[in-house]
Amino acid sequence: MTTAHTFTAPLWQWDAKEGTAEPGSWCLVTVPADVSEAIRDDVVGPPRGFGSVRVSVEAGSSRWTTSVFPDGGSGCFVLPIKKAVRVAEGVAEGDELTVTLRVTEPG
Repeated sequence: MTTAHTFTAPLWQWDAKEGTAEPGSWCLVTVPADVSEAIRDDVVGPPRGFGSVRVSVEAGSSRWTTSVFPDGGSGCFVLPIKKAVRVAEGVAEGDELTVTLRVTEPG
C-alpha cells in the first residue's frame, strides 16, 4: 500500500479557454513540491495520459478517486476538486483545503 500524503493548500480556479467550460467549474489545489516528488516515487511504469496519476482522496468527510496532473509551470501536480466536494465541505476559491491522497496506480 502506498503512503498517505496530507497537505493543506488554497483552492484556485483554472481559467479555461472561453467556451470550453462553465465558469467556476474547474477548481484545483496545487500539490506541494515534496508531496509531488513522493507521488512520482510511488509510481512504477510508464506515465498515463498527460502524465496523470490515479489517486484516492479524502477531504473532510468527502472521499473520491480522481487523477492528479502535472503542472508545467510549477513542476508540481494539481488536484481537481469537483463541485460536489466543494459544496459538501463548504469551500470556495481562495479557501484552504486539507486533503489526504494515496496513489492507486500499481506500483
